[in-house]
Amino acid sequence: MSEPTLREVADRQAITDQLYRYCRAMDRIDNELGYTIWHEDGTADYGAEVFQGSGRGFIDHVSVQHASILQHSHQVTNIIIELDGDRAGSEAYVTARLRIERDDKLLQMVVISRYLDKWSRRDGRWAIDHRQTVMEMDEVAEVTPMKRHDIARRDRSDPSYSVLRG
Repeated sequence: MSEPTLREVADRQAITDQLYRYCRAMDRIDNELGYTIWHEDGTADYGAEVFQGSGRGFIDHVSVQHASILQHSHQVTNIIIELDGDRAGSEAYVTARLRIERDDKLLQMVVISRYLDKWSRRDGRWAIDHRQTVMEMDEVAEVTPMKRHDIARRDRSDPSYSVLRG
């Protein structure tokens, strides 16, 4: 494999890894990890009704908003990345499932969106310069869990931190 091909594969993997770490940061409410997804001057546009501002500000916003949520799980798929030297653009589909209790009912919210990200590599690290989120659909439904799951944690006490640093 040629050097340019290896570099392209490594760059695509580095960006994909950042997208996965973003999901991990959201689900574990790990602000420090979340901050690393954006460059210091990176911006986030999740729509006027959700959040528009700095990437770091978005992470802080989510940690407050998700404090009352019992559980959540984010997945990204269909990742397309176009590279241009130290710059890149990507589109990733995201599904977020969030559980809350209201009026003694367990509700699950499902939000399906796309992340349209502009990336740059600075000092050897890929991070987001700007994210635009395009919401596709959402729903809320009452759910009946099959059983109680109590091992997962929404912080650094989650078992995954015993095998992963961040």
